[in-house]
Amino acid sequence: MGAPSNPWPRTVVGLFASIALLGGSVLAQGPSYGLGRAPTPEEIRAWDISVGPTGDELPPGSGTAAEGARIYRIRCAGCHGRNLEGGREPRRAPRLVKTEPGRDVDPWDAGRILPYRSPYATTVWDYINRGMPLYQEGTLTADQVYALTAFLLYRNDVIAEDLVIDAESLPQVEMPNRDGWAPLPEWKPLSPRLPGYPF
Repeated sequence: MGAPSNPWPRTVVGLFASIALLGGSVLAQGPSYGLGRAPTPEEIRAWDISVGPTGDELPPGSGTAAEGARIYRIRCAGCHGRNLEGGREPRRAPRLVKTEPGRDVDPWDAGRILPYRSPYATTVWDYINRGMPLYQEGTLTADQVYALTAFLLYRNDVIAEDLVIDAESLPQVEMPNRDGWAPLPEWKPLSPRLPGYPF
């Protein structure tokens, strides 16, 4: 029987071969996948349309509840119902006018979209502007969005019928549930779940 062969030379050669292959593949990589391009400033501006609570981003324009009622009948009633009562199957859109929730009322039918789920009136304008009408988003003018916002706020007893809603008056509208919101508690990764926090 002969002496056992030394495995070190083969291990060292294998290690260097692996490093060479890995290094070659790293050097062959390009800086990107070659897909897409950086958006132009104009393209960014077209999508940078969110409106905050202060309303600084609101465009010029104005509208009243009476104007909004006409626009609602044409552009919104097909899904949300003639009297903001919510749509019927198969296009079930939520109710837009508040109701008193009863014990057996489905939360979807309780009308909690407005004014309870919007801490700021600018949130209503922003949602209509970016998300409505469904499948035709972005087709409403700023004046139409102001008018629809005025109509919805009026129908939910938040503003007077004759109030003109514009970039100055909308941020000043006091929503009834503005103080009913709590900030998200601070959480750090690997921290235990916060007591009393549902998720």
